[in-house]
Order: sequence, then structure tokens, then C-alpha cells
Amino acid sequence: SSIMSFSEAEVQSARGAWEKIYVDAEDNGTTVLVRMFTEHPDTKSYFAHFKGMDSAEEMKQSDQVRGHGKKVFTAINDMVQHLDNSEAFLGIVNPLGKKHATQLKIDPKNFRIICDIILQLMEEKFGGDCKASFEKVTNEICTHLNNVYKEVGW
Repeated sequence: SSIMSFSEAEVQSARGAWEKIYVDAEDNGTTVLVRMFTEHPDTKSYFAHFKGMDSAEEMKQSDQVRGHGKKVFTAINDMVQHLDNSEAFLGIVNPLGKKHATQLKIDPKNFRIICDIILQLMEEKFGGDCKASFEKVTNEICTHLNNVYKEVGW
């Protein structure tokens, strides 16, 4: 049973799109975070050790930015592997959402920002079809993360 309405074809094309960007998980994850910090500087406030970094170059070199970029991509990869199994998908999304809501106190709008930057990067590197194949996945991820926030009374 699936709460998510992905056809098998959609799952396959989403995975194909994701694989292209996940091959360079650390570099692409870093690019996404650096863009977020640069275009939305308020997001830096959640990361004590990134606060003092102003130049994109400096951020790109940071082991902590790189490490977190890779972590974000690894989490999304786990979700992408379970698009056809909502129980397993939610088993990843729910604890992640809870942690960001209750421990890290991250504004949920930042999930949408990250997803939009990932889509933008996909389009730049691999074209509009790649982006289109993955759009539904990002909507699903953000919807479920937002639901977790509602449940914990954000």
C-alpha cells in the first residue's frame, strides 16, 4: 500500500534523474548548501560553524559544509530508494523531520529551499527533463517533512 502515488515509470525516471546528480554526492551536495547559504544567508544561523564564512569559496573548502552536503544527499538517496514503499520511506522521513523540528529547530521552509536548489542544479547540469522527473519527489519529501512538523506541533 502506498500513500504516495508514484507509478513504476515515475519511480524509474526519478531514480534515473537522481543517479546523475548523486554520482558526485559530496560536490553536488556542497554546491547546493553553498547556494543556499549565499542566496538565503539567514540559513547560516543554524550552523554555528558556518556563520563566520562569507565567501562561497571558503564555504566550498570547509570540511563541515562538505560533510553536511554529503549527509543531505545521502538522506535523499535513502528516500529515493524507497519511493515504492511508503512504510520504508516514512521510516526515513519521520525521524529526520522530528530531529530537525525538535532538536535542531530548523524552519521547515528550508527543506523547500534545498529541494528547489537541487532541481535548479539538475536542470543546469542535465536539462529540463531531468528536473521534471524529480520534481514530484521533492514535493513528496517536503509534504511529508511538513506533516511531521505539524504532528510535533511546530
